[in-house]
Amino acid sequence: MKKITYKFSTTSTDFYFDSNFNQVEPLVRAKNTVFITDENVFSLHQKKFKNLNLIVINAGEAFKIQATIDSIIEQLIQFKANRTTTLIGVGGGVVTDITGFVASVFMRGIDFAFMPTTILGLVDASIGGKNGIDVGVYKNVVGTINQPKFILHDLSFLKTLPDAEWQNGFAEIIKHACIGNRKMFNELTENTIEKIKKNKDKLNIIIENNAKQKLKIVANDEFEKGDRKLLNFGHTLGHAIENTYKLSHGQAISIGMIFACKLSENILGFKQTNEVISLLNQYGLPTKFKLNSKKVFDVLVMDKKREEDFVHFILLEKIGKAVIKKVKLHTLKNALIQF
Repeated sequence: MKKITYKFSTTSTDFYFDSNFNQVEPLVRAKNTVFITDENVFSLHQKKFKNLNLIVINAGEAFKIQATIDSIIEQLIQFKANRTTTLIGVGGGVVTDITGFVASVFMRGIDFAFMPTTILGLVDASIGGKNGIDVGVYKNVVGTINQPKFILHDLSFLKTLPDAEWQNGFAEIIKHACIGNRKMFNELTENTIEKIKKNKDKLNIIIENNAKQKLKIVANDEFEKGDRKLLNFGHTLGHAIENTYKLSHGQAISIGMIFACKLSENILGFKQTNEVISLLNQYGLPTKFKLNSKKVFDVLVMDKKREEDFVHFILLEKIGKAVIKKVKLHTLKNALIQF
């Protein structure tokens, strides 16, 4: 079990790469630990949860809402959980978001940890301490920044991961390549999801490298005052259309990245949009989408990155080099009309 510790402003997180579910036992006291997972993960991996304190929630983004939080807290009270209890979220981004949020507010804060079970969870959603819930179509508009005690990777969960969820996760991997790793971008162009699935060593390297890339950025800017904003490439439009059009996170971010590329062409003279389109298509992700510009703009103006009449937007100078630019709302409105 490979352990790496990352320090943040007031705490640290231990990462256990290439590990397995059973190795969580020495890290926590089972009697004082509550596991949270969703119905999909539980139905496929029931044996792993035998004899554990367990809360099973409904699966999907539609349930990343306050009602789910309330239900979990009621169950924690039934478990007689207290300030020494540890929560462990076992699942994708919805489960880790919810687990981190509950732990941050239950009894004013208890320890928590993650065991991500999806590509998206492994390389992005579980990392960085952002724990949020949705309100209507507005994604993550309520939440906290609070770091987990540890994150443990058990890649055996990926054996039951649907193809759509592999595509979902690779949207974030491609995002990482676009904003800061041209070498990774080139390596991805030489592969496919099917090739990577069949090569465990390559999969391990991709997951670990992507996790480390995000961790390095977050450790230097935990509360998103500067370079952490770069991780939002594709997310400004992506979040505006994800719940509005019932898209997966990866699908929405893929479309959002192309919108950002087009905006980069107009503002920075970016010339590699077709390369990004080609790679996203290669990994089964959409790059075209018919949207209602007014409807989307009305959601977009509620984005957390908006200040007065502009948005901090992430653009590309070139593949592997992203920058933060203040983009006027009227510029975004016009770009949406033309998209």
